[in-house]
Amino acid sequence: MSKWKQKIKVITLLNALALGAMYAINRVISATSILKNLLKSGSGKYYHWKFGNLFYRKTGSGKPLLLIHDLNPISSGYEWGKLEERLGKNHTVYTIDLLGCGRSDKPGMTYTNYLYVQMISDFIKDVIGEKTSVAATGLSSSFVIMADFSNSELFDQILMINPVSLKKMNQIPEEKSKILKSIMFLPILGTMLYHIETNYRNIEYILTEQYIYNPFRIEQKHIDAYYEAAHHESGNGKYLKASLDGYYLNCNIQNALSKSNKNICILYGDKMEMEKKVAEEYQRINPSISSALLYNAKFLPHLETPEEMLKQIELCLSSEKR
Repeated sequence: MSKWKQKIKVITLLNALALGAMYAINRVISATSILKNLLKSGSGKYYHWKFGNLFYRKTGSGKPLLLIHDLNPISSGYEWGKLEERLGKNHTVYTIDLLGCGRSDKPGMTYTNYLYVQMISDFIKDVIGEKTSVAATGLSSSFVIMADFSNSELFDQILMINPVSLKKMNQIPEEKSKILKSIMFLPILGTMLYHIETNYRNIEYILTEQYIYNPFRIEQKHIDAYYEAAHHESGNGKYLKASLDGYYLNCNIQNALSKSNKNICILYGDKMEMEKKVAEEYQRINPSISSALLYNAKFLPHLETPEEMLKQIELCLSSEKR
């Protein structure tokens, strides 16, 4: 019996040491990842929303335009950095860091599509204060469509950059994804797993292989900024990551899309393998949706080919609803 007790003590000690080591590593990663301070909070303001403080930048003058980055814990308003000043020549531009991303708060909670629908609607009402055009990337496009469906008076024109396929949007949480989400939510182990997934090399791979067509167009500081965004608030981006991987952010938007009477334009990179089919999928639901191809670009044309992207955005915003 004493031998079993001894083994239990050893196992307990080893577990404690392992947890202690993981905790220390987590702290080191959290501290060192933001040393370059590329995402300076002093460059903008905070909107004190009911679920957390939201960082945003305001620039320019003219009709309001809200820029929303793709929903990913490695993303932030930095995504729009090459265009916000240029767009500010003709628009009052608001560039936001979504809840759980960048310089905004990252509360420990399950993130859902409706949470961001509320967030965007409240931001327009409380901060912008008038009807607003919106340009949103990837999954974030779905929040704008649903927010417009809930309160169409808040929105003017809508631009979607490489939106998610409607089929993928229909995926819902399942038993396996719920278990994985629960693991990621764990205090020390979950944080360590998040840090492994968002290590510098993985983020570099995502940017150079998935987001950008020509890897020579991506600067070192871009990779550093995405790495920094992922690790703001000591790994709390794991809550958004777990919610995304668990399909909690998905929502069937087909009804809202079909009933929208807004001028909607889809912009997509020609090097995105399935995006042409995705655009056609959206146009079958709502034939009034227009689309434009951006050459030699993948997921982030506004970071890769900003001049062409600027031209297409201005064309979309200047066009009238057919």
